[in-house]
Amino acid sequence: MLLGVIADDFTGATDIASFLVENGLSTVQLNGVPQDDFPVASQAVVISLKSRSCPAAQAIEQSLQALAWLQRQGCQQFYFKYCSTFDSTAQGNIGPVTDALLDALGETQTVISPALPVNGRTVYQGYLFVLDQLLSESGMRHHPVTPMTDSNLLRLMEEQAQGRCGLVTAAEMDRGVGIITEKLQQLAQQGVRYAVLDTLNEQHLLTQGAALKNMKLVTGGSGLAIGLARQWAQPGQGNPQIAGAPQGKKAAVLSGSCSTMTNRQVARYRQQAAARAIDVARCLTESDRMAYATELADWAQQHVDDPLAPLLYATAEPETLQQIQQQYGMAAASHAVESLFATLVKQLQQHGVCRFIVAGGETSGVVTQALGIRGFHIGPCISPGVPWVRAIDQPVSLALKSGNFGDENFFARAQTEFPL
Repeated sequence: MLLGVIADDFTGATDIASFLVENGLSTVQLNGVPQDDFPVASQAVVISLKSRSCPAAQAIEQSLQALAWLQRQGCQQFYFKYCSTFDSTAQGNIGPVTDALLDALGETQTVISPALPVNGRTVYQGYLFVLDQLLSESGMRHHPVTPMTDSNLLRLMEEQAQGRCGLVTAAEMDRGVGIITEKLQQLAQQGVRYAVLDTLNEQHLLTQGAALKNMKLVTGGSGLAIGLARQWAQPGQGNPQIAGAPQGKKAAVLSGSCSTMTNRQVARYRQQAAARAIDVARCLTESDRMAYATELADWAQQHVDDPLAPLLYATAEPETLQQIQQQYGMAAASHAVESLFATLVKQLQQHGVCRFIVAGGETSGVVTQALGIRGFHIGPCISPGVPWVRAIDQPVSLALKSGNFGDENFFARAQTEFPL
């Protein structure tokens, strides 16, 4: 095992796994830390956690358990993967988890590289951009759990971590591997624990991969995986995507994300297929939730043979979301919807649904855990960072989409380009 990835949510895990596979590394994604040391015949393993928005102490505990398992497998390099929009709060969890992993490995420095230029996430002078907007001016400022109101990665990291942050500029990145290595050494001598990497294009990611191959712990979004995978990959290994190609016919689309792009995707898909919004008020108690889930599953069953799969969504515009949270409370509303999805997906599976297209990191985690899936083979990409994946232990295929990933026609393309 060459590379071990600890991902803080499920869609983030499939995101980075897809880039590893595309760039030549055979990869298996495991859902949660394995309770045993079962053999994994792949060059890279991605362990997906649900640690992005849980209490920091819990995120640290889960991440250290994942690290310990990867170390027992003889893993050579470790990668803490978080969202390309650096989803976190002033209390964590990116900083605390990074510190814990550094301490456990006995290392004193790592890098911060959330950029994914192919999806419009770039870093310049330490500021994170989403397309042509600063992070703090993008739709992420309205995120219901981790609203991002600052774009400066150095400030964000120092607020939640225990050390100092420095910067490797885009100009230095353009000058190549030797300059990056020299700058990292200079920062280390100055006591800088975290080095933010300016990243404007894919060449910067390739340069980073070459410069960081021997760094024990790296952190970032999925983009850095492109550069690292090309350093680790060996020619003549065949196509690692075949094992994850989607199978089965009956499908359903489940959307819990309230991101700007997912709102656009839901609006587009409602014009193409049967769709039904989830009523939060009917999810608040367990008895109501069970009956409501049965009603929704029965409705979906009536449409699984339509040309496009039925959509069930809790996606809402910022104003509507704010009203829901004010009426029911943020935590209560989120828990109610997640619990509904957990019940609903099991009922859909009983109805014969074996392909699930899921929008939202939290929703993807809930769906995967509810189905009891231990891990995935990684298949072909639908959009950058969003592959089809196939369960290693049951006949289920999933497309797990991070909120802002994909184009407006993503839900339909996931089906038409990979026919049911």
